[in-house]
This record gives sequence, C-alpha cells and structure tokens, in this order.
Amino acid sequence: MFTRNKNKSKIDLEHHQMLEDAQTRIKQKKRLFSHFVIFFIGSIFMIVINKILGYGKTHDWFIWVILAWFFLFIIHAFNVFITSKFMGPEWERSQREKLVLKQKQKIAQLQKEIETDFPLSRINKSKE
Repeated sequence: MFTRNKNKSKIDLEHHQMLEDAQTRIKQKKRLFSHFVIFFIGSIFMIVINKILGYGKTHDWFIWVILAWFFLFIIHAFNVFITSKFMGPEWERSQREKLVLKQKQKIAQLQKEIETDFPLSRINKSKE
C-alpha cells in the first residue's frame, strides 16, 4: 500500500521534470522562430530604407548589418539545436552529481584530517 504511493510520487516527479524540460525546449524553439521572423522583417525594412528611400545611397550599408544579424541568428540556432543537445538537462544532472560527489569527498577528507589532528579520546581525557 505504501510502496504504491512512493512509486507514484516518483513517477509523478519524473513526469513533471520531463514536462518542464519539454516546456523549456518549446520556449527555446519559439524564441528562435521569433528571432527569424524579426530578422526577416528587419532585413526587408533595411533594404527598403537603403534602396527606396535613398538613405545612405552611396554605400550599401544594409548588407553588412544583415550579415552581422544573420551571424547572430546562426549563433542562436546553433545554441538551440546543437549546444542544448550536448548540454541539456541530462548533462546538467550529471555535472551536478559530479560536483556533489566532489564536495562529499572533500568534506570526508576534512573530517578525517580533523579526527587525526584532534582525536576524541584526547578531548575526552582533557575534560576529565
């Protein structure tokens, strides 16, 4: 009876974590798509300003601005599709576990050093 509730809560926790990870991934992709739409509209706007309105007619400045913005968009896409796969939730969990293990080992080492420097038998004798 009690084990069923524990298993259910563990499954619910795992299910909740999966839903949170999926929601985060959806937000990343949504922001990337929004970035693309803004990039596309902004690029057209810059071309119109330069070519039709004649602002900065001596130089085609919009090409450099669009290329720089496209470079930033590529970095954003790389982050969403490549980096997040390698450094996703599983990677974060493994890194967290490694750090916790290192901290536990360091605490154990410090406790061992304290016990060798200040053994309890010597402290108890000094109190008597």
